[in-house]
Amino acid sequence: MDLGRGAPDLGRPALEEEGIQALQQSVGSLLASYGWYLLFACIAVYLLVQKLAEKRRAQRRNRPEAAGVPLEPDEVVRRQEALAAARFRMQEELNEQAEKFKEKQRQLEEEKRRQKIAIWESIQEGKSYKGNLKLNQQEIESAASASSTVPKPKPNKKPLRGGSYNPLSGEGGGTCAWRPGRRGGPSSSG
Repeated sequence: MDLGRGAPDLGRPALEEEGIQALQQSVGSLLASYGWYLLFACIAVYLLVQKLAEKRRAQRRNRPEAAGVPLEPDEVVRRQEALAAARFRMQEELNEQAEKFKEKQRQLEEEKRRQKIAIWESIQEGKSYKGNLKLNQQEIESAASASSTVPKPKPNKKPLRGGSYNPLSGEGGGTCAWRPGRRGGPSSSG
């Protein structure tokens, strides 16, 4: 005699009653073990669906032709003309920048040519040209610093070590030198 259960329902067979109880027990244990995880997962899915629906609504508002509302031909033509005008303005700006760059390059080339002529003339007269060269280089560097498109030449730095240095050769001095351990078995250590 079961005191925990009431009288079995006469409309349901005993096998179906056992199946329902097993299902209730398994769902109950699942919720007991993973209830909080399932709750947070459901909340995250809900928020994700809401966010995606909001984005979809915003896209439909921004693009009425995608929502099935046909655009007027005048509006389409006006948009295309505005797009073409913007492209034309951007191309004009790019052409102006290219012309400015070419002009700066021509000026620098002309300055270099004048400098070479001055050096050649000073050599022909028998004067030293190294002093003039340094002055002219400073003038060119000041002109180059004024224009942002021309990179500055890097100063010549002496190398940190000589050309014959090879860290794998074991030479080069210093107190740090790796030496292999003594050959032998485990009895030779210590």
